[in-house]
Amino acid sequence: MAKTNPPDGGGSDANDNTFVRHRVALPPKEGLLKEFKSVVQETFFHDAPLRDFKDQTTSKKVLLGIQAVFPIIGWAREYNLRKLRGDVISGLTIASLCIPQDIGYAKLANLDPKYGLYSSFVPPLVYAGMGSSRDIAIGPVAVVSLLLGTLCQAVIDPNEHPAEYLRLAFTATFFAGVFEAALGFLRLGFLIDFLSHAAVVGFMGGAAITIALQQLKGFLGIKKFTKKSDIVSVMQSVFAAARHGWNWQTIVIGASFLTFLLVAKYIGKKNKKLFWVPAIAPLISVVISTFFVFITRADKQGVQIVRHIDQGINPISVSKLYFSGKYFTEGIRIGAVAGMVALTEAVAIARTFAAMKDYQIDGNKEMIALGTMNVVGSLTSCYIATGSFSRSAVNFMAGCHTAVSNIVMAIVVALTLVFITPLFKYTPNAILAAIIISAVLGLIDIDAAILIWKIDKLDFAACMGAFFGVVFVSVEIGLLISVVISFAKILLQVTRPRTAVLGKLPRTNVYRNTLQYPDAAKIPGILIIRVDSAIYFSNSNYVRERILRWLREEEEKAKAADMPAIKFLIIEMSPVTDIDTSGIHSIEELHKSLEKRQIQLIIANPGPVVIQKLHASKFADEIGEENIFLSVGDAVAICSPKLAEQQA
Repeated sequence: MAKTNPPDGGGSDANDNTFVRHRVALPPKEGLLKEFKSVVQETFFHDAPLRDFKDQTTSKKVLLGIQAVFPIIGWAREYNLRKLRGDVISGLTIASLCIPQDIGYAKLANLDPKYGLYSSFVPPLVYAGMGSSRDIAIGPVAVVSLLLGTLCQAVIDPNEHPAEYLRLAFTATFFAGVFEAALGFLRLGFLIDFLSHAAVVGFMGGAAITIALQQLKGFLGIKKFTKKSDIVSVMQSVFAAARHGWNWQTIVIGASFLTFLLVAKYIGKKNKKLFWVPAIAPLISVVISTFFVFITRADKQGVQIVRHIDQGINPISVSKLYFSGKYFTEGIRIGAVAGMVALTEAVAIARTFAAMKDYQIDGNKEMIALGTMNVVGSLTSCYIATGSFSRSAVNFMAGCHTAVSNIVMAIVVALTLVFITPLFKYTPNAILAAIIISAVLGLIDIDAAILIWKIDKLDFAACMGAFFGVVFVSVEIGLLISVVISFAKILLQVTRPRTAVLGKLPRTNVYRNTLQYPDAAKIPGILIIRVDSAIYFSNSNYVRERILRWLREEEEKAKAADMPAIKFLIIEMSPVTDIDTSGIHSIEELHKSLEKRQIQLIIANPGPVVIQKLHASKFADEIGEENIFLSVGDAVAICSPKLAEQQA
């Protein structure tokens, strides 16, 4: 370390009143293998998943390994009657909600109602054994059902070729599960984070509008309805049928029970203790409307009903999957898209409720559990299942403790399949439409959209792009638009990082952005610039050109104010987490450009990765180690006397 007399603005030692300069330390050099291991560990194993295995016996390691795959083994040892009571109540409550929803959601996927019930039997049982969330409720959801139905319908017409359509749906479910499980097994869960919160808000809102519009067919009793999902086609179909295609009895049933459902939801929202009111309202609506149609034989008056639902639990469907032919690749494509959306929704729900109860979930384990349940589900006549926010919220408020609530729900659904399905024969389609409309209205989050607008306009563009893409074109186009805009935002932020001119706050040795702190004073003859990003090939030229532009602007201001010319350019590099070859080359070009202007380049506070690469490239020798400082304050403290000497 070097000691000099303390110049103005420099640091000092309280005892001897001398300025102390600490040189930037070069981190210990790591071997190639160790460096590679460190990168892999931070990228894929940042949560240290094997930490519990350390210093354990072989038998204990085997038990921990089994427990890692089946978390139920861990919490089952601490299970008791108090938890069972809460889980049974929660399971019964969400079962009353899921049964009518499942019948309606299956129609969104262009499948028979029984497949919705099948998908709430096997997948929840698999998830209960493998999942790490205590609160998530598993089953079909509106958005994924619509997405699956839209994508599959574009390949096979479900009315003309129902058997082939069903096989494609099962195949897509299988590959959705494979895709989800592979992401978790390969620890690539961070990929779903590329679908931003703003994009999800817009996509969900647009999908909710689209789903609600699709329900106008059942709500109004229209027989001939468009197969397209965009708002223009749907409204044209609705108005075209207005004169002779609407059924007034159907409208009365739908409107009456939709009002009842919305009132029940309002009551539950106003009083959290009455959460069970909106939870059982759909089942009550189904029972009452079915009884009403049966005794009045309203189906003879044009009221469309569910008709027959096969009894019995899930039949095996292994032989129905496509593993060759043209539908095989379509199944992979549809499964990947639908699986991505299902995974994003489930992980977001699991994280939300885990944060509310202050416990941790393992995202990669969740993906493996969700993927496994969909693979098993596809082999047992289920279509894509995931976490439902509405049912998970009810599960949470009902006092669930573990995933046993999913087991209870699955048992109730199985009993329904075995004994009760004939009773749904006279259930009017209008009541299913009303249940779906009331359920999806909660997906439209206006408050979140307003908040996104206030915080980030690019995020809002992604949100609105997804929303209008879904509403006016199609679900897959809306999803594509949201992903494209999200990636465009990432590219924009990477290629155009922020830079700022720093000044010294009064009576401190702290240097901050002069735009944020107008009283931060610039040092005459010294320009301090902070780069707020890693410097890579994608932004290195921009960073160099932006710094030179800052320099030109400050030189013009200095000349106009008759201030000393800029002689030192200090780059504050604490936010620069990394730099690549292009970045170093760009800094070298900047250095040469400054030398021609007789301006000295100074580097302040480079991180360990950056300083190591500066030394490896020999740029540290080129600029001189005496021009690399631990802080901006140290750099100014050394540069100020030199500047005074030059001006003398």
